[in-house]
Amino acid sequence: MKSYTKETLEVSPVFDFELLLGLLSEKRLGGSVFEELAGKWDLWLPSLHALKLETGKGRYLALWLDTAVEEEIDREWKVSSEYGYRLSALAQTMVQCAVYQLMPEVEDAGCAPAPHPTASLCDALAAEGLDYQEATHSMLPKYSVLTPFPFHGACDICYLRKECPKANGQTNQFRTIEVGGGPKAQA
Repeated sequence: MKSYTKETLEVSPVFDFELLLGLLSEKRLGGSVFEELAGKWDLWLPSLHALKLETGKGRYLALWLDTAVEEEIDREWKVSSEYGYRLSALAQTMVQCAVYQLMPEVEDAGCAPAPHPTASLCDALAAEGLDYQEATHSMLPKYSVLTPFPFHGACDICYLRKECPKANGQTNQFRTIEVGGGPKAQA
């Protein structure tokens, strides 16, 4: 018996070059680099997925890029750490832009809060081929976001607020917003 419902959400985020530059800690990129990254954006869009999950205990947005994108980035990183880093930032940008498209309030809040990992949420994710990582409080694939849906609070409802430097007023420790996570994120 299925203990959750799902709705596939259409998402097609616009490439936010300024956000990408911020994630890369760059002020500018050359035209050929921009064109290559914009081309990757277009190639990866069909690999972007968004589901609204309802478990009875809550409603959530699960948004992710296919593992094929993660594998491509990992391969490229082995060839060129600079290019791999750019591709990783591009994937993060795509996921963030998609979240902003579906939940504009997240952009204003500065963060998508992490939900409490209930058993029913973890079961729903597993049934969809996604994996909740208890150790990192994140969802796999690596380039993903899991957050309550619709938006109804940021730090005040975040499961990670006690561990988060941003929530504890230590914003000087933040340089980028990590999306996804898990063991492969350390690579």
